[in-house]
Amino acid sequence: MQDERFGKCPYFTAQSVLQGKWSILIMHYLSEDTIRFNQLLKLMPHMTHATLSKQLKKMEKDGLIIRKEFPQVPPKVEYSLSDIGKKFLPVLDSLEEWGKEYIQYMNEPKI
Repeated sequence: MQDERFGKCPYFTAQSVLQGKWSILIMHYLSEDTIRFNQLLKLMPHMTHATLSKQLKKMEKDGLIIRKEFPQVPPKVEYSLSDIGKKFLPVLDSLEEWGKEYIQYMNEPKI
C-alpha cells in the first residue's frame, strides 16, 4: 500500500524515491559518467551483487536512471542518469559541501 503523502508532499516523495542505503552514492557515481554494472560493484566493495541489482531496478522504476542493455555475449549493461535524475545534481553538490563541512566539524576539538 502506497502512503497517501507520495506525490503530494515533496519531502516524503523525495525520501521515498531516494530510499536505500546506496541510492545517493549511486547517483554520485552516475553523475560523473555512464557506468557498467560491474564497475559500480567495484566502486562499492561492501555492496553485494543482489543489493546493487535491487537498488538499480528500483531507481530505474522510479525514473532516476536509464538502463541500456547491449545485445552481445557476454552481456553488457550500462547505467546513466535520466533527465529527472540529472536534475538532482545541484542537490548532490549541496550534499557534498555539507558533508565536507560535517567532516570538518567532526574533526574539531569538542569542549
